[in-house]
Amino acid sequence: MKKTLLALMISVSITGLAQKKGEKATVIKPKKEFIDELLSKMTLEEKLGQLNLPTSDDFTTGTAGSTGTAKKIEQGKVGGLFNIKSVKKIREMQRLAVEKSRLHIPLIFGMDVIHGYETVFPIPLGLSTSWDMPMIEKSARIAAQEATADGICWTFSPMVDISRDPRWGRASEGSGEDPFLGSRIAEAMIKGYQGSDLSANNTMMACVKHFALYGAAEAGRDYNTTDMSLNRMYNEYFPPYKAGADAGAGSFMVSFNDINGIPATGNKWLLTDVLRKQWGFKGFVVTDYTGIPEMIEHGMGDLQTVSALSMNAGVEMDMVGEGFLGTLKKSLDEGKVTQKRIDDAVRLILEAKYNLGLFKDPYLYCDENRAKTEIFTASNRKSAREIAAASMVLLKNDNQLLPLKKSGTIGLIGPLADAMENMNGTWSVAGDITKAVSLRKGLEDAVGKNAKILYAKGSNLDYNETFEANATMFGKTLHRDSRSPEVILKEALDVAKQSDVILAAIGESAELSGESTSRTNIKIPQVQKDLLKALIATGKPVVVVLFTGRPLDLTDEDASAPAILNTWFAGTEAGNAIADVLFGAVNPSGKLTMTFPRSIGQVPIFYSHKNTGRPLANSEGKFEKFRSNYIDERNEPLYAFGYGLSYTKFEYSNLKVSSDKLQQNGSITVTVDLANTGNYDGYEVAQLYTRDLVGSISRPVRELKGFQKVWLKKGEKKTLTFTLTANDLKFYNNDLQFVAEPGDFEVYVGGDSNAKLQTKFELVN
Repeated sequence: MKKTLLALMISVSITGLAQKKGEKATVIKPKKEFIDELLSKMTLEEKLGQLNLPTSDDFTTGTAGSTGTAKKIEQGKVGGLFNIKSVKKIREMQRLAVEKSRLHIPLIFGMDVIHGYETVFPIPLGLSTSWDMPMIEKSARIAAQEATADGICWTFSPMVDISRDPRWGRASEGSGEDPFLGSRIAEAMIKGYQGSDLSANNTMMACVKHFALYGAAEAGRDYNTTDMSLNRMYNEYFPPYKAGADAGAGSFMVSFNDINGIPATGNKWLLTDVLRKQWGFKGFVVTDYTGIPEMIEHGMGDLQTVSALSMNAGVEMDMVGEGFLGTLKKSLDEGKVTQKRIDDAVRLILEAKYNLGLFKDPYLYCDENRAKTEIFTASNRKSAREIAAASMVLLKNDNQLLPLKKSGTIGLIGPLADAMENMNGTWSVAGDITKAVSLRKGLEDAVGKNAKILYAKGSNLDYNETFEANATMFGKTLHRDSRSPEVILKEALDVAKQSDVILAAIGESAELSGESTSRTNIKIPQVQKDLLKALIATGKPVVVVLFTGRPLDLTDEDASAPAILNTWFAGTEAGNAIADVLFGAVNPSGKLTMTFPRSIGQVPIFYSHKNTGRPLANSEGKFEKFRSNYIDERNEPLYAFGYGLSYTKFEYSNLKVSSDKLQQNGSITVTVDLANTGNYDGYEVAQLYTRDLVGSISRPVRELKGFQKVWLKKGEKKTLTFTLTANDLKFYNNDLQFVAEPGDFEVYVGGDSNAKLQTKFELVN
């Protein structure tokens, strides 16, 4: 085995870089001792190189020795790479690091593995509406299995930003509006990615993002300023980040926005005082793409100034900006940063590589046999289909129009009906859009010869060609029809006349939500509204099959269409999964994790709001002068948080608490009977909410504190049990103390955040 220079110095092979097939990985010293010795051999330039994370966009197979990035790797000026795919390419770049650089330190390879790798699952907002933590964890486990089989050992996921503003396109990438549910999903995702052994070749390091408050950008405009009180930060937006830290995530990514006037990328209070000192985070912090030089536009100084600001704040790795690499030596010479801070940052990067097993074997994730056999497998696709079906939310179903029968003639009409390229949704960088199953294909396969599927496009995404071009980037075309809107519509109406039932596949394109796709108008584009109106006017029953990456204003559609199934963007197996739900092979069980407004004028809108001194007294939506309401719209949303229908009916009854007193060090149980009184077997997500009636600060009208996803056969009844402790009732008071204050609490249990069953108890000292 070839020995490295450093290995000879410390009497151990650092990499085992010539490891042959079947040979055991090299045994190395304990982590602290190993890294202490390695740091002692590194020059300042090599240390700064470990903090540099460039993209690999200039690299293709066979060009490793000639790219600018490759030269920097050989010079020890690169700590990791991202957006590089395939074992062959990654092995080639890793070889440069472990054979050509002076100290042979391996690289870490990252990618935006957001909701699956080549097997793509529903967008994260869709995953969250399953309310199924084992299923969500499984999606991350499969993503890790596939990504690591292709050489990648670090994912920039989960995104845990709380979002209550559907104008913000990246709501599609998160888990919705609620901190309790968001925290549970963060834990599940991290467990799925990292497993129980981060050094195993089929687990990968997670990266919690975007720290912090990114989902609360003003006006819902991406990258914009965020401004909020500490009370709201700690109680409503911080919990999922903290849950990620507590779950052992190996890294955090900083957000683009500023916080209290200081960009997060240079915010020492955020990254050092909160993340490290208060929460005890032990991993490393990476910027988002060009986050450091972007602070120049924030007005924080030149590249040297902002790089030093970021380093001193608590950032360890600079994504793409190269501010650390290019300016920290000068800042060190001028006393603007310390050697200790640089060394501490480098140590955290090296510790991550050690934890990932890269020092024992830099090619741990470069097994071509795994790449051939563990990616996009039939088993993974089966799981994707099941998970996709579980994410779908039935918003309306008048007269039990759904499920459909596999008979007669079904008209499939709409710009999303035969849109294979859009099924994976946004942020599916490793997925092959040509392998996704369109709705048309899924329906045709499902009915076989039992029914007839007639298809027409019906309309383009939008009347405006430029708008459609901006909403169908990255190859996710909708194949815009150049014919006039009138001709396209006539063709659809001809299909409708021949059909027994119409499926209107409408909504957003995949890239109409996601990063940098903020919208001021969250209605379905007008050309599609006109299509739907014409279809309904035929008198045929119409089912809206909705594609979206965010809550939309569906007031018109809810008023006119008898049935609406929200499918989000369901991933690789989208078409098959949608067919499973439409034809009743799967009873829909998804529940909303973001509130759907009646009007954009209600935004931001969320269930756990505070009360006012003049709350609206009535519940009929009638205007009352000198009360907190609108003169032109109801207060309540169109679809509430936690809402979602089933093909069957569920009834809640007999809500009880085991005691009307809860001791600070004790617990009580809450029980409720749940019965399936309909005609189908199905899942119900039972949700428990509390209200703190009196507090030292104003408290929300309701807060989610528990949920259970329960399977009931038709006619079956179960008693569900929830446990509450004082810890469940804690919040950050005005002094940012995490306390549970004695007093009266109300408890609500039901199928959404408007649960009617109610009881109460008292928390006592």
